[in-house]
Amino acid sequence: MTSLADLPGRRPVSATGVSFTGRVWDIKTDVVELGDSGTVTRDYVAHTGAVAIMALSDNDEVYLVRQYRHPVGREVWEPPAGLLDEDGEHPLDAAKRELWEEADLRADRWDVLVDYVTSPGGSSEGIRIYLAREVHEADPDDRHERRDEERDMIGHWWNREEILTAIMAGQLWGPTTIVGSFALDAAWRGDWATLRPADAPWDYVPGRH
Repeated sequence: MTSLADLPGRRPVSATGVSFTGRVWDIKTDVVELGDSGTVTRDYVAHTGAVAIMALSDNDEVYLVRQYRHPVGREVWEPPAGLLDEDGEHPLDAAKRELWEEADLRADRWDVLVDYVTSPGGSSEGIRIYLAREVHEADPDDRHERRDEERDMIGHWWNREEILTAIMAGQLWGPTTIVGSFALDAAWRGDWATLRPADAPWDYVPGRH
């Protein structure tokens, strides 16, 4: 019986190599064996994977940061997020660290909101989005010094419904903002029944292979 679930099933790779080595991710080229369908060559971004955090206040507001994204030439409103590029760091610990680093926030309640892959036809990137509640500001002497591209990030609390309206009006483009906002809305409307524990297994393990 067919089930509505993405299936694991990596095809054999007869040849592989790194076509480009980047500062954050690489471009890999694989020769993939598809059985009776023959052989294909695929180039893709070998990505470390990432986490993102939808931080929800008691006033039904979500904290977003505005950051310049050069490939699209826009300053994009996004939830705090970061790469899974620290050896041995659990995704939940990475999420807590990123919320603190990018937003000066701590949270006492964490759940898994949604998992997704950003561009499965061209990238190995997978993102786990957490819901953080019971959020409070970090102590003044417990703040991260933001540098480089994070130095000029702007953070702001936005009403949850206001974010959804801006998405549907075509004013917000960030995929993590869009996925996270609709997943949060579904969880809110379902009285949080769709949430998973913060340590829930993550079937897809991204990485810069």
